[in-house]
Amino acid sequence: MIWLALDKINAFFFLYCTHVSLNPLLFFFFLLKKRNEKENGILKYILLILLKLIDRLKAGREMVWPIRQKASRIAPTMAALSFLRPGLSNTHLGVHRPSSGSNQRNLAQAEEVQVGLLHEIKKESEHFQNLAQVQDPKFMVIACADSRVCPSNILGFQPGEAFMIRNVANLVPPFENGASETNAALEFAVNTLEVENIFVIGHSSCAGIETLMTMQDDGDSSFTHRWVVNAKVAKLRTKADALHLSFDQQCRYCEKESINRSLLNLLAYPWIADKVGKNMLSVHGGYYDFLNCAFDKWTLDVNGSNSTLGDKQYLVKDRELWF
Repeated sequence: MIWLALDKINAFFFLYCTHVSLNPLLFFFFLLKKRNEKENGILKYILLILLKLIDRLKAGREMVWPIRQKASRIAPTMAALSFLRPGLSNTHLGVHRPSSGSNQRNLAQAEEVQVGLLHEIKKESEHFQNLAQVQDPKFMVIACADSRVCPSNILGFQPGEAFMIRNVANLVPPFENGASETNAALEFAVNTLEVENIFVIGHSSCAGIETLMTMQDDGDSSFTHRWVVNAKVAKLRTKADALHLSFDQQCRYCEKESINRSLLNLLAYPWIADKVGKNMLSVHGGYYDFLNCAFDKWTLDVNGSNSTLGDKQYLVKDRELWF
């Protein structure tokens, strides 16, 4: 199932930084035996900083690491590194030094971890060498330019897995509106890279949609207004269906409606509609609610049944809500 591919995330940054920190960490550990008490205190302080850095890196990765994988991939490394903590014996720190036999076992485990890290880094290096020659992504992602919404972090894409375009309010302009950087990227992704999935991702608290909902029909001609007007149909649908709701709730409604309108706009592009009709291309919508840490995903189904999407009576399938 294609969504299993989304359950991976690039661990290269964490592995590389951990490896870079591990080498001086072991070096300082050996120096502890050869220095006087004053110099030992300085080295131990530096060593503590390195250990805290590794913990910080671990905590940062856990924010986006898939739950099913992070325990098996992070735990061995951090467990081995934790054995080094008792070696930071210092009367001021109140920590006792383990026996020499324990030190040897701990260092052997740390060296084993280093070998594993080097192996992972080598694999990543080979992967990037292949990417330098050619790209073969399976996904085309259209996402918002909002700094809080990073598709690779949300969905776990590794480099080379997704061709991306980001714009204000993650809009797909209607085909009849002519050329733009968004449909140029779509054309390249579908016709040249031959991606198998197009994914339009919206999000909560979108400033672009809020601008759309507040602008007047005779508003100014700023670049932002001229762009978000591409989602005018979504605004009209929201005003018709959610007039009884508060403004904030109307904005939430329009955020999702604009995604659906972008999905319908995709089918107006002949080379997209042709591949969708031949089951060579799938079109997906996604909504990231970062206030509640939830992700709603659905797939456009032009032939099946389930929920209705828009006035054209297109349907959605495989709807899932991830937390």
